[in-house]
Amino acid sequence: MSQELLHHFKSKQQSIEERIAVGKDLRKKFPRINQGEYNVSDNRTDPVSILEAQGKTRLPDLVPIRYARMLTSPFAFLRGAAAIMAMDLKANGETSGIDVQACGDMHVANFGVFASAERNLIFGINDFDETLPGPWEWDLKRLVASIVSSGRFLGADKNLSRESVMTAVSTYRKKMKGFAYMGNMELWYSTIRDKDILKTLSPSARKGAEKIMSKARERTHMQVLGKLTDLVDDKFRLKVNAPFIVRETHTQAGRPIDEALGLFLDSYFLSLADDRKALLKNYRIVDAARKVVGVGSVGTRCWIIFLTGNNSNDPLFLQLKEAQPSVLEPYLSQSTYANHGQRVVAGQRLIQAAPDIFLGWGELDGIHFYVRQLRDMKGGVEFDPEKVTVKNLPQYSSLCAWALALSHAKSGDAAMIAGYVGNNEELDEAMVRFAFAYADQTEKDYDALAAAAKSGRIKVAAAGA
Repeated sequence: MSQELLHHFKSKQQSIEERIAVGKDLRKKFPRINQGEYNVSDNRTDPVSILEAQGKTRLPDLVPIRYARMLTSPFAFLRGAAAIMAMDLKANGETSGIDVQACGDMHVANFGVFASAERNLIFGINDFDETLPGPWEWDLKRLVASIVSSGRFLGADKNLSRESVMTAVSTYRKKMKGFAYMGNMELWYSTIRDKDILKTLSPSARKGAEKIMSKARERTHMQVLGKLTDLVDDKFRLKVNAPFIVRETHTQAGRPIDEALGLFLDSYFLSLADDRKALLKNYRIVDAARKVVGVGSVGTRCWIIFLTGNNSNDPLFLQLKEAQPSVLEPYLSQSTYANHGQRVVAGQRLIQAAPDIFLGWGELDGIHFYVRQLRDMKGGVEFDPEKVTVKNLPQYSSLCAWALALSHAKSGDAAMIAGYVGNNEELDEAMVRFAFAYADQTEKDYDALAAAAKSGRIKVAAAGA
């Protein structure tokens, strides 16, 4: 053990109350009321050009699909525009100065239930592509902006959207204070379980949550086998659905797929613990295909690997997803990890309650990837006006804020954040102002993308993409 590390473990730690006091003192530097400010600079970069720049690093045949998905609504645009919002958050001025492991792409569609290793359902953040150490309020601001944007999409009026933001920020504050007084190990093992969720919901919201959880429990690898494969010559093969699922003989670099898989797995195995390696070695690769995923991720390289174990009733589906530099890096600092897949995995392990047992990373032909299981008891809210009861938006927003607070508490200083956010509604009111202002900005940026499509500046895939 180095002397520096030894000194750390022997040094006196500030008490909870002392750290809360430090957080309170930070309000003098950056008052909570200032968190509500959103000012557009005169030299703000054209938002479409930011998306075009991202497109240059992606598969060109898929970029029109990304634009098509972002143009389905301003809320969909917000989901795909994390890079634009990162620019705006940096340009908008100071922060409290308290950093956490930020998600970087925090919005209401980035939460869901998933299975722990013990096969219990846990609620939390489910996408970490942009994770990087950064200001806690950047995540919270993106969350509240998405609450207003999604509310407008779902048909919420201004009062309901305002109530949803107020409820979310209030929950964040109250949960953070509770986390501040927890022991370190108690906090580390804290999760939001299915029964915890149900206890907080009204009867109507509970009914919807139970339906989502029931559906998630059915989304096993056997369910994926039935949905994503066909029986061909008495063998299961992945279904092709171009351009969304495509079987290719070579990678974009021209390498034969079998050779590429072998090289990648060699790299990926180095990231796994020995027990995971032993488990995975019991499986054999049956098929692989390239897949289009998400909204903001469309165009990045993503593959499904289909494996089987003891028999055809023992399938395993792994998803390989390209990890590019975080959208936060131009405005904060570069990742300390040479591989961006490792950046994603390290961030996820730090802030997600129950990371996937096969979570790992690797590299192929200079491209960074991370790996996780595909659809392993995962589920979430479908943001469809015809399927969502919009009056439940405040309760759902509260759950999202609870999960966000837990991730920030685990990766940052909960007591300092609790001291800064305080006990009254000053931060809540400020975040309402920011949320509505940035939802308005999102609609303007959405219109700019629509205009670029109409003028022919960008190519957009046909409807249904």
